[in-house]
Amino acid sequence: MNTTASTSTPQRPRVVIAGVGFAGLYAARVLQDKPVDVLLVDQNSYHTFQPLLYQVATSLLEPEETARTIRGIFKGRNNIDFRQATITGVDWERKRVLVRSGHSIPFDYLIVGTGTIYNDFGTPGVRENSLFLKSLSEAVNIRSHILRQFERAAADPSIIEDGALNFVIVGGGPTGVEMAGSMTELFKRVLPKDFPNLDVTRARVILLEMAGHLLGPYSPSLRDYTARVLRKHGVEVRLETAVSEVTPTGVVVGDGEFIPTGTVIWSAGVRAHPMVEALDTELTRGGRVAVERNLSLPGRPFAFAAGDVAAVVGGDEGPHPQLAQVAIQQGKHAANEILRELRGRQSQPFRYRDPGSMSIISSNAGVAELSPRFGGLKLSGFLGWLGWLFIHLIYLPGHVNRVSALFNWAYSYVTSDRHARLIAPLVPSPAEVANRTERLVDDEELHEHREAVFEEVVTQGTPAAAAAAREKQRA
Repeated sequence: MNTTASTSTPQRPRVVIAGVGFAGLYAARVLQDKPVDVLLVDQNSYHTFQPLLYQVATSLLEPEETARTIRGIFKGRNNIDFRQATITGVDWERKRVLVRSGHSIPFDYLIVGTGTIYNDFGTPGVRENSLFLKSLSEAVNIRSHILRQFERAAADPSIIEDGALNFVIVGGGPTGVEMAGSMTELFKRVLPKDFPNLDVTRARVILLEMAGHLLGPYSPSLRDYTARVLRKHGVEVRLETAVSEVTPTGVVVGDGEFIPTGTVIWSAGVRAHPMVEALDTELTRGGRVAVERNLSLPGRPFAFAAGDVAAVVGGDEGPHPQLAQVAIQQGKHAANEILRELRGRQSQPFRYRDPGSMSIISSNAGVAELSPRFGGLKLSGFLGWLGWLFIHLIYLPGHVNRVSALFNWAYSYVTSDRHARLIAPLVPSPAEVANRTERLVDDEELHEHREAVFEEVVTQGTPAAAAAAREKQRA
């Protein structure tokens, strides 16, 4: 096996951060300019601001406006380096991270923040026939697919009867709610101008939620408000509706009803990235890593897990919600734990400081609920929407991205238009390929898989076509 030489010195321990989501990003920010050498490892060369992916999927923002290169973020930070690689395991005895190329990366401390992928809960057909919104490439795929469905309907309106313009979103959490609201606005305010000869009003957005309410973490009043606003905008909100199967032509709900559709967007839940299975440590519900109260792995005080992959066991707070704020705070805490040890200071347990939650429903409509430690204030309507915009601008990495996003929001608000409406070929991300095939593929296999998808999807562009291409590739 090939190995890469350590760049750390005896005076400067090496910290390897696996995954540059919110946890990894903010851990690195704590460690920048500190007496450690930091190596960030991720399969993508950029950090994605996931809360805005739905706006890429609904033509409001361009992909590059929600992402920034990792090297660009840490430009000028001499103690921080980056390597684009896919982690396949950890050699704990030798303290090395293993990557797909066959190389290994030595470390003195390790922070795992690889995030989550979708959870299909064993529902038949989800993997083969659904679209997902966990990565930048998946957001672009959804955007292209939506627009392609309208192009197909414009060429042959008869397919509308078969559900071509029925768009089903599964899951009534923040992602599902924000997608439903934004899609409805796209269909009502933008696409009628693009398709003057197509009856765009026949397009349906159907939001399915298994529970009896939307936005589970919120208060009943804000849940009810959200459902009312969505229904006012034309979203068909169906509560207490579980999906029992997803087929190439539609979804089957619990009572046996069949909803014809060419588009299923699955946002019903997440599970930890499969990479954590290679850590040889205890996993909890949802595949999350069981960690000590200070976020270290049991028996391995030099290794930490943070963000969506981590679940604190034995503490009085229990498993924390898989939210960006939790990931940010845990990433900072893990990094500070390393610094505390290097300084000879006592370890500290992680304490989550809940700022509250907020979600956007549509233009001029959002909900926000601050935690009791911030007064427990509840906002809805314009103030909730404005608060959401402000907070997301603050956390969006990069000044150029902030200015660009603000300009596009203002442009869309004033003109009722969305400029990001290019139809791109459907190309799966490496993570999506690995997840859907339940195995890691090398670069050559990935290239062949993409070529197979291109052949089937560029002209057709449906999940069913993609599934057929995958079967062809497996064969």
